[in-house]
Amino acid sequence: MMLETLRNIVQEVNSAEGLNDALGIIVERVRDAMETEVCSVYMRDPSTNRLVFRATRGLNDSLVGEVSLAEGEGLVGLVAEREEPVNLENAESHSHFHKLQGIGEEKYNAFLGVPIIHQRDVLGVLIIQQAKHRRFDESEEAFLVTLSAQLAGVIVHAQVTGTLQEDAFLGAALPTKIKGIAGAPGIAIGTVVVVSPGADLFSVPQRIVNNRRAELRAFKEALALVRLDVRSVADNLSDQLSSEDHALFDVYLSILDDSTIGAEVASLIKAGNWAQGALSKVMIEHIRHFERMEHSYLRERAVDVKDLGTRVLTYLQSEDREQRVYPDRTILVGEELTATSLGEIPTEKLAGIISVRGSGNSHVAILARAMDVPTVMGAVDLPFTKLQDRELIIDGFYGVVELNPTAEIKLRYQALLEQEQALSRELESLRNLPCETLDGQRLPLYVNTGLMADVTRSLEQGAEGVGLYRTEVPFLLQERFPSEEEQRQFYREQLEAFSPRPVTMRTLDIGGDKSLPYFPIEEENPFLGWRGIRVTLDHPEIFLAQVRAMMKANEGLGNLRIMLPMISNVDEVDEALELIHRSHRELLQEGYVGDLPPVGVMVEVPAAVYQAGVLARRVDFLSIGSNDLTQYLLAVDRNNARVADLYHAFHPAILQALKSVADAAIAEGTPVTICGELAGDPLAAVVLLGMGFDGLSMNATSLPKVKQAVRSIEMCDAVKVLHEVLTMDNAAQVRRRLEESLSERGLDQFIHSPVADS
Repeated sequence: MMLETLRNIVQEVNSAEGLNDALGIIVERVRDAMETEVCSVYMRDPSTNRLVFRATRGLNDSLVGEVSLAEGEGLVGLVAEREEPVNLENAESHSHFHKLQGIGEEKYNAFLGVPIIHQRDVLGVLIIQQAKHRRFDESEEAFLVTLSAQLAGVIVHAQVTGTLQEDAFLGAALPTKIKGIAGAPGIAIGTVVVVSPGADLFSVPQRIVNNRRAELRAFKEALALVRLDVRSVADNLSDQLSSEDHALFDVYLSILDDSTIGAEVASLIKAGNWAQGALSKVMIEHIRHFERMEHSYLRERAVDVKDLGTRVLTYLQSEDREQRVYPDRTILVGEELTATSLGEIPTEKLAGIISVRGSGNSHVAILARAMDVPTVMGAVDLPFTKLQDRELIIDGFYGVVELNPTAEIKLRYQALLEQEQALSRELESLRNLPCETLDGQRLPLYVNTGLMADVTRSLEQGAEGVGLYRTEVPFLLQERFPSEEEQRQFYREQLEAFSPRPVTMRTLDIGGDKSLPYFPIEEENPFLGWRGIRVTLDHPEIFLAQVRAMMKANEGLGNLRIMLPMISNVDEVDEALELIHRSHRELLQEGYVGDLPPVGVMVEVPAAVYQAGVLARRVDFLSIGSNDLTQYLLAVDRNNARVADLYHAFHPAILQALKSVADAAIAEGTPVTICGELAGDPLAAVVLLGMGFDGLSMNATSLPKVKQAVRSIEMCDAVKVLHEVLTMDNAAQVRRRLEESLSERGLDQFIHSPVADS
């Protein structure tokens, strides 16, 4: 019964229009559910840090918004200060009791207050009171705590919505910071365009028609128009993406193919359903099917199906579509943005992207990174339907959205944006200069790629090769496993584009948050499950075809390096090496001309850290995958906004692990590199240089900054800074010391910290 009550209250509050409405619902429903005489809510005012009396049932509501308490003042302040419930039989006898004149609580003795906490911040205090002298029992306290925890996120959403509507109690709209997941780096300041199709697949009534032929014709015409839209979108992005990347739009077209969903809709129309109803029925079935999938990539397909279905429905409902106007510096915002919605906007007008749902593995995030557009994903607290035509700020470095920024905050971000643009122009002169320290120590810089769109920008930035080519990306954009010849063509393009520079190709790394639509992997804990080398060794036919394609693509070039992902024991390496050697022997027998390429191992799980020396003796090189290694060592899912603050690349444990691997590789005479976001951070360049890494691989946009950081220091100073930070206890201390190191060398412009509230 209590669970049902909880759900009903949360559902009703979810539909509230702004904070006042939400709080009114809460105090009314909680008082009724707990059969008590008073329920009130105090909310923290961020501008004064005081707890303001915001809603009540049972006390003097004429004082709502008029009275407040400081943290620690009164019983309400005590709850907020202690961040835990206070349950009293006789409130007035407590030493913290503070009487607020005129509020009318004198006759109420029993008091139970619980904090409302969201992402470690105390938002306010929820209180129930009763005249009878009694202590609320444990079940009542537990219910209120449970309700408060569930309501915290809902209240934040309502608070932001109310702020956008210029809440009467708070006066002018307050600046609000919404936290999400960093999707693509950069700063964007612009005007919001909300992508929210008017047609609703879930509200179409079912209807029987007589003229089935006319309905079928209307459906086919709508289908043809949507196909034209998709092709137009693909053409709009032609300068941004390669033919390989355009395979994504072929996936869109195939969803409505006559042999798949399109055929199902046509079948229902022929059975007597009207076109809109048939479309709705089929699409909803497919959407729900994909939404039930556990893995992120397959769930993203539900978004694609819904998007396309809605577009067809829009054409069925209206002959003319409203032409959307995109202002300069458009920030595209939607609940679940898709590649087609991204492609409809002229690229010169697109400044930033915000998707309320989705992760860094969604189609839109992949394209945003390829297009170098600042992006925030997973901004679940964002009331996106209220944002049309509003100006806001995106911090793609930290996954932050700034609503109603103060003039001071806006100036800070504008300065950061101009600084980034000026810095990019300034660093262009470094393109053809070597990455070496002041005393001549070389540190080659490579790039991470996956899309052909990365190639031109990488070469323009002076990349010395590819440290990580993600072969799963072209696999993700297919409807089936690509053939050996198709793979050979993908790989040949990369090898030729960078020749004679080395290209390190990681063998297929699926599983975790990267599932192929045609090869689903359903597990309760995918990140600790069947992924990376574990999958391909279990399917040698996939592994053999891939390494054969890589070596065929390398013929006549000789710049290929093969890398094995997710290695956790030496048996996996031995088995993979045996298959690679076998493939090479077979190719030689078929007339292939070329040496066996160097083979390396990715160090990205703790087990590999402790066996780095043994692994280094078996292979030609090691490469640390800093993103996954940090995630596994700290037990933090970096795509989860709730724990993203715990993902610290400068955590002392991470630094110790990196040095341990580097030392083991150096002892064995095996080259060791590092790829991932840490490699692209100028702050990290100093310590990675000091550890003795033989190369860093990063996003192309980070390369000039890292090069400048390396070119401004001597090797002995880098080693000195490394020894200092290795003695430190926490990530914050390490970061401060590394920032000081950059500042000492006149590189303050490379220090990007979260912009603090004014």
